[in-house]
Amino acid sequence: MIVLLPPSETKRAGGDGPPLQLGDLNFPELNPLRSELVGELVDLAADPAASMSALGVSAKQVAEIERNAALKEAPTLPAIRRYTGVLYDALDIDSLRGAEARRASARLFVASALFGLLRADDQVPAYRLSATSKLPGRPTLAARWRPLLEPLLTELAENHLIVDLRSGSYVALGGAPGAVGVNVLVEYPDGRRSVVTHFNKAHKGRLARALAVTRAEPADAAAVAAVARRAGLRIERAGNDLTVVVSAAADPANRRKNT
Repeated sequence: MIVLLPPSETKRAGGDGPPLQLGDLNFPELNPLRSELVGELVDLAADPAASMSALGVSAKQVAEIERNAALKEAPTLPAIRRYTGVLYDALDIDSLRGAEARRASARLFVASALFGLLRADDQVPAYRLSATSKLPGRPTLAARWRPLLEPLLTELAENHLIVDLRSGSYVALGGAPGAVGVNVLVEYPDGRRSVVTHFNKAHKGRLARALAVTRAEPADAAAVAAVARRAGLRIERAGNDLTVVVSAAADPANRRKNT
């Protein structure tokens, strides 16, 4: 089983690994485009105004541009520790030990606008590039990544069940055929339901953790749902699509609205 995680805009600074070595990353067929994008980001960082426009950052986020300028020399961290934020807080990878940590390392993959697809232990520097970023004079990132990522994900799907937790903009970089999709809905006392926005990441992080550590090896959406239910998640299934249903009282975003 592969659990395909979205990246995050926020990333842990620094690292204790050597500078980026594309040749050491998994999926070497992605390296030509990885190299192009790294070079483009380094060059773009020399023009802060152009960088802010392309990357969608403000003058207060100039440190993000400085990270891109240092991409080739900066220290690295394993991808699963580089990304931070709500989903990764819920995943809490640093708390895993022993067999659970080994299973998580084997099952967790991260989508990336810069690197395409990463395994948990791939060493990467901090950077700023989102799936919707528009590099000047270049095709969209979806147009550049799709011809590479779709064949790769198709090949992986032939031998592994993929549970796809990516957001739509990252799915657009390359679809995963036959993947188990996951949605998160909040349910109100009167039965109404709506899409959970920010905190859907927390619930997806809980699901990712449950799938990462389970001794089971789910082969289909029903088995994934069973693992999630054992972890305390309320899950509904319609074919290959799963819905995590969260009560309004239990969702942090809704608790804040009502206080």
